[in-house]
Amino acid sequence: MVKKYTSMAYAKADDMLFGNAKFPVKAGLGLEIGAGFTTPELNYAPRPQAGKSKDKLVKEYERITTDAMARMVQIGAPSIVLETEHVEQMSNNPEWGGAVAHAQKTIMEEYHDEYGIKCALRHTIGDIREDRDYLQLRGDKYTTFMEAFEQCAQNGADLLSVESMGGKEVFDYSILRNDTAGILFGIGVLGSMDMEMIWSDIADIAKKNGVVAAGDTDCAQANTAMFIAGGLLDKNLAHTTAIVARAISAARSLCAYESGATGPGKDCGYENTIIKSISGVPIAQEGKTSTCAHSDLMGNLTMQCCDLWSNESVEYHGEFGGTTVQCWSETLAYDCAMMNTSLKLGKGKDLRDILALSDKYRDPQGYVLAYDNAYKVGQAIAKDGNNNYLRSKNAAIECCNIVETGINSGKLKLTRFETNALAKVKADLVALTDDADKFMSENLTKFKQEVAVFRPENYGL
Repeated sequence: MVKKYTSMAYAKADDMLFGNAKFPVKAGLGLEIGAGFTTPELNYAPRPQAGKSKDKLVKEYERITTDAMARMVQIGAPSIVLETEHVEQMSNNPEWGGAVAHAQKTIMEEYHDEYGIKCALRHTIGDIREDRDYLQLRGDKYTTFMEAFEQCAQNGADLLSVESMGGKEVFDYSILRNDTAGILFGIGVLGSMDMEMIWSDIADIAKKNGVVAAGDTDCAQANTAMFIAGGLLDKNLAHTTAIVARAISAARSLCAYESGATGPGKDCGYENTIIKSISGVPIAQEGKTSTCAHSDLMGNLTMQCCDLWSNESVEYHGEFGGTTVQCWSETLAYDCAMMNTSLKLGKGKDLRDILALSDKYRDPQGYVLAYDNAYKVGQAIAKDGNNNYLRSKNAAIECCNIVETGINSGKLKLTRFETNALAKVKADLVALTDDADKFMSENLTKFKQEVAVFRPENYGL
């Protein structure tokens, strides 16, 4: 059953803080997430040649798991979460994913029993519902998709996640054309519809197997916009457009928690601070520690309200300091030690503000995602929380208003390219109808004609 959020979990933005969630989550081997401390979450990928057979892949993940757990014990880290983002072989062949989960959990149990380290295993299933030319969100691929969750839940995964792709065919077409209505339709309407379907099923699988339905991220859409926008010298996409897409994505990713997920939200969901403000669930975040995977413009700021601190993903291989998973897990653990110490000393909010302010005025994306402004976007979503379209539109308009306030204050300095894009997006949004049914009808007609790979039956339409 989908239960929509129509109010905020926190009375005010200042109540939000890293390591503290309104509704902590117990998972794995003695670990509680969001219960007053932060934990590193290590994310990794096997070397390409390891995927040639099931046995090779299992052995690769055994090496990864052993290396990471051993390094955590060596430096005295009290806890860790390991996140296995499935390579396509593991999700297309669910028994492969199950075998990897079993092998990893066996090793983690040995370290927990021997050294007392608290730990949990997250498996992020790949959204395999994509054919070469179009999304096949329902049908045979959906059955395999859900079986992958089932196998992992049965064989040792403590946390279940996915980066789902619903709405991406419309979003990809629209973002290249600066089509604001299409971006809103792809993420906020179609994406939300798909999320409600899959997360109701994932939550049922998690409940049946006694594990945690963790959360989703709009990697396929909002992260795509962020990556196209690039750095401060890039002009492939305005950063103001990218942050509007991100604000909309918060309304979309929230659907996981409305459909039974409990957190921790997944690391690459830069929208997670907004989601935490509404739902109170614990969240994973990535930032400066994700430079092994990509660049962003808010590497410190994203740490402001995290409960798990992640490196995004790194390929397993050797470095001077050990293997990549050893090096990056150690870096994450020391960041968490700093945050946890600040909490114990009563300086947590001071550190939070330092982290946020170090990036807040660098770019409009960081400005909107700073916890005080993220909270305002959350309020805009909750205002019409029962309507996926209206709350997505509200989030987008509030995002524009926040950026305008930053510009008017003189603290957020943007180029003419950025301000022109902002004015265009806001004008588009203000011109949209408040009638969700009318918006749906108009966009169904439009994108059925313009996007050959868009299939309304994917969304039960």
